[in-house]
Amino acid sequence: MHVLVLGAGYSGKAIARQFLSTAETVTGTTRSTGKAKALRDSGINAEIFDGKAISPELAAVMARTTHLVQSIAPGRDGDPLMRPDTRPLGALMPALQWVAYLSTVGVYGDHGGAWVDEDTPCRPVSDRSMERVAAEDAWLAFGRDSGLPVSVLRLSGIYGPGRNGLCNLAEGTARRLVKPNQVFNRIRVEDIAAAAAFLADRNLGGIYNITDHEPAPPQDVVAEAARLMGVAPPPEIAFETAELSPMARSFYGENKRVANRKIRDLGFAFRFPDYRVSLAQLWQAGIWRG
Repeated sequence: MHVLVLGAGYSGKAIARQFLSTAETVTGTTRSTGKAKALRDSGINAEIFDGKAISPELAAVMARTTHLVQSIAPGRDGDPLMRPDTRPLGALMPALQWVAYLSTVGVYGDHGGAWVDEDTPCRPVSDRSMERVAAEDAWLAFGRDSGLPVSVLRLSGIYGPGRNGLCNLAEGTARRLVKPNQVFNRIRVEDIAAAAAFLADRNLGGIYNITDHEPAPPQDVVAEAARLMGVAPPPEIAFETAELSPMARSFYGENKRVANRKIRDLGFAFRFPDYRVSLAQLWQAGIWRG
């Protein structure tokens, strides 16, 4: 198995680490030499990729890649490997056997707090979610045309060591925004990595919601982090009066409960099924700072 992770950022790097014990080679791409060094220091081969130009070194890695994880967000011109000016994927990666495309539950759009699953039609609201749907469609079409399994992993709000409510409280940036009936799903980064390996090991394609079991109001998560730390939670702030960036405000414009039963029915067990279990583990293990 030769694994390539395009976009070895927070989630991509965790996935790359997950494969280190089973793959012959694991390579991740990044945009900067500093981040490439950090990948190499953690045992992951690294190549520079800006989402456009494929270097000869990266082309050589692609030529032997059997398992691809695509974590680079699409832009207005589409997925970096699906653009008209990019060589056909079959020519770039002739040894390819399995693909994972990392997407987002944002593709579902707003459902007024109702439950959604992989069969729910997508009705994206934001431009970035529309771009994700187009990229998903392109990857799934590639899978059908090539006969290769392509797994689309729809991820909810990602957190883990170094990126969580405990860190926000310690840094003084935590806020308890309250919007009536608003809930969000979340996912620990380690569960993303484990889910990718689970699907790769079984050579499975299809769409999967990779998310925790319990959609919850965001202010409750902050309160639980404060309880674990033994500090007073920040005061509640009404969403209507809060100062938010346009992107942050757009997240609150979508309200849904995302189900994860499809991958669980295949036998996958989430290590961190809800935010209480997860935050407690981060705090008790002393790894919350990363």
